[in-house]
Amino acid sequence: MDRKIYLSNIPLNKAKELFLHAALRRSLAVEELDTRLAAGRITAEPAFARISSPHYHAAAMDGIAVKAADTFGATLTSAKRLTLGQNAFPVDTGGALPPQCDAVIMIEDVTFPEKENPGVIEIREAAAPWQHVRSIGEDVVAGEMILPSYHLIRPFDLGALLSGGVFSLRVLKKPLVTLIPTGTEIIPPGRVPETGEIIESNTFTAAAAVESWGGAYTRQPIVKDEAEMLESAVRRAVRCSDLVLISAGSSAGRRDHTFRVLERVGEVLVHGVAIRPGKPVVLALVDGVPVAGLPGYPVASYMILEHFVKPLLYAWQKQPLPEEEILLASSSRRILSSLKDEEFLRLKIGRIKEKYIATPLSRGAGVSMSLVRADGVATIPQDKEGVEPGEELCVRLWRRRKDVENTIVCLGSHDLSLDLLADYLKRRDFPFTLSSAHVGSMGGILSLQREETHIAGLHLLDPDSGRYNIPYLERYLPGRKICLLHLARRELGLIVAPGNPKRVQEIEDLVREDILFVNRQKGAGTRVFLDYNLARQGLDARMIKGYTREEFNHLAVAAAIKGGSADAGIGIRAAAGTLGLDFIPLAWEDYDLAISASFYQTPPYDALLEVVSSVEFRNAVESLGGYDLKDSGKLLTTDS
Repeated sequence: MDRKIYLSNIPLNKAKELFLHAALRRSLAVEELDTRLAAGRITAEPAFARISSPHYHAAAMDGIAVKAADTFGATLTSAKRLTLGQNAFPVDTGGALPPQCDAVIMIEDVTFPEKENPGVIEIREAAAPWQHVRSIGEDVVAGEMILPSYHLIRPFDLGALLSGGVFSLRVLKKPLVTLIPTGTEIIPPGRVPETGEIIESNTFTAAAAVESWGGAYTRQPIVKDEAEMLESAVRRAVRCSDLVLISAGSSAGRRDHTFRVLERVGEVLVHGVAIRPGKPVVLALVDGVPVAGLPGYPVASYMILEHFVKPLLYAWQKQPLPEEEILLASSSRRILSSLKDEEFLRLKIGRIKEKYIATPLSRGAGVSMSLVRADGVATIPQDKEGVEPGEELCVRLWRRRKDVENTIVCLGSHDLSLDLLADYLKRRDFPFTLSSAHVGSMGGILSLQREETHIAGLHLLDPDSGRYNIPYLERYLPGRKICLLHLARRELGLIVAPGNPKRVQEIEDLVREDILFVNRQKGAGTRVFLDYNLARQGLDARMIKGYTREEFNHLAVAAAIKGGSADAGIGIRAAAGTLGLDFIPLAWEDYDLAISASFYQTPPYDALLEVVSSVEFRNAVESLGGYDLKDSGKLLTTDS
């Protein structure tokens, strides 16, 4: 079989130009819509008032309608009397003025001098013509243009339209996007997948994005990896759609049929764009309808939506793309990038002193949590090999700048309690959020050293003294004032499969030939603990099968064992319990938060301390199992 890898690997801007030029030959249909339902829609033509508003002279105040000339001569020292029903007429706000009247006197400025003759009123100030009167057409004049073409109708626009007698209007039909999920291994959401099955989520993400960008969508049933079935689905979709999105199958694998099908039924404009993530996209026209074949990995799929679908939907609706807030931030580390592609980095952003610091998240196209956790995106151009530490990045924010400035940055060791800490900050309505990135305990100390984080999670055992954390702060941050806040004691041990089928009992068992191990990354406190115990027992790490396989948090270690790719790993009891695995305890360790001096005793620190010291937070963490928080919130040292 002929398996073309990519027809092209063209730059993003060129791919956008080709796709949008072809797609915009198609225009949106127009429909007549009840004005009351038109908020959020786009006018297809100007809307003109059919009546004036108000369409009669109306009282703007509760009071007495008069002819202004009849009130001349009234002063504070010389009151003037008028007679109700003859030259003075009671009116309420919004009521029509009698034909002979051209002014309203507020009821507060009217007195009734004679109880026995209530028909007589007295005023002490003359009325000016048209005072307190809403004259015909004050708001809208019949024939006036209320809204122009291609106007996004806002809630208050509805009031003006209805007041002007516009009860229906012509609007652009919402661009209709048909979503086609593909994959033999894909199942709909609703049940736990079995081995080899994947829950289909990409088209649900796409649907939400399409709606937020002004479009409408319809979703076809999942199409198995068969070219004939996909071709049939595409032919059905283009008959009733403005845009078709095929989820997965856009690459060049044995079961990736999107390119070949679109080449057969239409015109392929682009196959492969020089971006990462999102490279294996297919852009085509079928019977004049634009079709995009999206990559299967969720991050790559969403980035294609951002790059191609979003600008197309806005252009169809004659609307400008929403303005994005840009922020300049310094990279916290060196980032290498390929010269082959333009790369889009997902970043965590925090303000440390007067500087914004950007820390890259996982760059994998399949790591959807990198989108969830990201504060923004920065681009490494195609002709650049990477970014140096401290180099300035231009970040497109996905959160408000104010929210970024209220972010507590935590770089260091992973612990499940940090997620709960972030949640309880929200629950207590503090304006601060906790943003954590897992770089290991040593990575956290180095981040404090470079002033790239507010706090660092640590659990580093010092082999010489047997103490946790403080010796490392003294060694790597000499003379620096660092506050060490105790968060928890936690139980560390060996994580194994349910029932412990390999009968692993202690660290010595890890060197057995039949044991496949999964490790933590260099600099992680758990790795330090392992190496310390291996050295103490005279064991050679090279004898452990899998010692060089690294994961970046406890849950990833547990997931590897759950999935059967490892027999054992070192981690915390809570991670084992979360995934229903067995646990062999080895030690209790201190997990502390090292606080930079500039962050200590600031409002976000006070909020953090309040949560850490609360009974609710302690109970929530201890319920995970393997935690002791009786000393949580205790300040261990203020000077390293």
